[in-house]
Amino acid sequence: MRKICLSVGFVFGLTIVLSFAVVGCNWTRPSGDSSATQEDQRQRDEKTRDEFARETERLKPAIQDAGRKLNDAAEKAAEEAHAAAQGVQEGWARGGREPLDLNSASEKQLTELPGITGPQARRIIRARPYADKHELVSKGILPRSSYEKIEDQITAR
Repeated sequence: MRKICLSVGFVFGLTIVLSFAVVGCNWTRPSGDSSATQEDQRQRDEKTRDEFARETERLKPAIQDAGRKLNDAAEKAAEEAHAAAQGVQEGWARGGREPLDLNSASEKQLTELPGITGPQARRIIRARPYADKHELVSKGILPRSSYEKIEDQITAR
């Protein structure tokens, strides 16, 4: 991402330097009000405009490409930041806690587990006692996909 930003900055910097160089090369001090001097100045101004138009046209694809790359990099960074935030949230929710006992947990505690809804928590409570936590699947209380999300966070004592 930094490399893309540097290349975009380089392109813009180059455009500015070229601008000053062209303007500086065509600038002259007014020496009087003669019509020849005014005509010369008009021609120099027109030449400067044409040079800038050509340079802008030439640099436009590079600037557009750099903009697309920067946009892609920003989207990727946002996706990675979102995934990292989810990981932090899940780790925070899991970290340092004892596994939740299916035989004594309240409905509120059960619904705090990832993916467990109120109706599922009530089914877990109604089917007590459990000899093993895997009975949630074998008794048909939870689908395997839901069980796999919480199996490391539960126990049956």
